[in-house]
Amino acid sequence: MNNANNDKLKLVVLVGSVRDGRFGPVVGSWVAEQARGHGGFDVEVVDLAEVDVPLTLPAVSPRQAGDDYPRPQGMAPLTSALAGADAVVLVTPEYNHSYPASLKAAIDWHFTQWKAKPVAFVSYGGPAGGRHAVLHLENVLTELHAVTIRDGLAFPNYYAAWQDGSPLDADAPGYAKTLFEQLAWWAAALHTARAAAPYPG
Repeated sequence: MNNANNDKLKLVVLVGSVRDGRFGPVVGSWVAEQARGHGGFDVEVVDLAEVDVPLTLPAVSPRQAGDDYPRPQGMAPLTSALAGADAVVLVTPEYNHSYPASLKAAIDWHFTQWKAKPVAFVSYGGPAGGRHAVLHLENVLTELHAVTIRDGLAFPNYYAAWQDGSPLDADAPGYAKTLFEQLAWWAAALHTARAAAPYPG
């Protein structure tokens, strides 16, 4: 279907928070496990806490510079993962009704890597479960010509809703299956489309 690794679609699970004591790696690990269980993805987890992502960007934008955009050497693993991805899952908390600056910076340092690719969202937070963060992210990714997936995962009051690395909600794996089925459909369709002709945007 797409690459030499058992013809599986390449999926990047991007953990967006870099705060001390963050819960993101727990959620990211569970999401990656669900994605591997789906069977259609070659899964790579990228943790922004392990990547050099400056908040200050050069004056020229990646939209203008394209693939020649000057990035820090420490960002190379992230750029390479996004460039090779057929699909991305953004794992984000909700901070003050939005998403972390670290995730915004990681998005803004790239442009062509998002184009004509599907992006799904897994959020966690207080009573809203991170949904405010996802609403903002949907607008940002649409601007970058990505395709956002309707059915995401949201975990309200996550601090009381997880145990031993998994959500207590027995329905969560079923919701994850729906997310990955939709993501796989879009990933395969858009991979085929990108291979057939350059995306006009």
